[in-house]
Amino acid sequence: MQPHKKCSQAIGTSHRVFLKCRSMRSRLAPLAIILFSLIACRKEVPSQGVPAPDASVMQKTIGVSLLTMQHQFYQELRSGMEEAAKPYSYRLLIVSAEFDPARQANQVDDFITQKVDAIIVCPCDSRSVGASIAAANQAKIPVFTADIASVSPLGKVVSHVASDNAQGGREAAKLLAKALGGKGKVAILSHPEVASVSDRVTGFKNELAAHTGIEIVAELSAEGKRDKAVRVMEDLLQSHPDLSGVFAINDDTALGALAAIEAAGKVEKIRIVGYDATPEARAKIATKAIYGDVVQNPRKIGELAVQAAHDVFSGKIPAPVIPVEVGTFTGDAP
Repeated sequence: MQPHKKCSQAIGTSHRVFLKCRSMRSRLAPLAIILFSLIACRKEVPSQGVPAPDASVMQKTIGVSLLTMQHQFYQELRSGMEEAAKPYSYRLLIVSAEFDPARQANQVDDFITQKVDAIIVCPCDSRSVGASIAAANQAKIPVFTADIASVSPLGKVVSHVASDNAQGGREAAKLLAKALGGKGKVAILSHPEVASVSDRVTGFKNELAAHTGIEIVAELSAEGKRDKAVRVMEDLLQSHPDLSGVFAINDDTALGALAAIEAAGKVEKIRIVGYDATPEARAKIATKAIYGDVVQNPRKIGELAVQAAHDVFSGKIPAPVIPVEVGTFTGDAP
């Protein structure tokens, strides 16, 4: 049986179309392979017009152990570090030792285990911190101190970034001498375990020596804590009822001393000079409850500490000591 004529024509046409398509596929297959290869190569080779990122200074991790996060000063210092780290995309691991040297030692050990690229520490104890710094040195991790220095013979710090605390102590003495009219008995509420505080106290004593009408009758530690300062000040008021001035080494200490003085009804008789000029202290200065404060710039300290680490990442050598100037603030200030 012969196929219908139209069917035969249709079958012939379909066969020719099939052969033509198969021929085109044969020619396109090698072209597709070439295009795929070009695309793959393009992914592997970076554009010549865009420089590759500098891997030596990117994706770095910096471990930070603060003295405390309870004080306004360290909250601002932390903010300064975070701002300085942003342009470089550095990862900050920020923890707080809360005045506990053993806790801080464990934090530094954790940073070493995590193989961070740098460590910034605000020591709880300027002597005992040396062992932790030495351990980081052994692990080839650069260490920086901020605000508080290490005075230990152990370990090597790349840079120390802090206020000029000796100058700050001198400025505090000038404020208190002015507040007392050059005469009276004063007490120092200190924190001797911390090197920066020792510098403040030394500067204060050196400057006050020029004011012969003023006598330092007590120097006691309040550990930089408000609640401890309340108790120490209460004892001082009992042992020295004729006290006329107090130098507090930070604002938490100054505010604690003020609470005890207010409770004793002696705000008009005892002048206080603090250190840091936090917002809470400035408010008390505005009401004349505190005479004045030495002003630090914790945000700048934080920024410069991270910048010092960045310098090391970039192959530069930062200065061993990076000082930050201080100023003063009183109720008479504009």
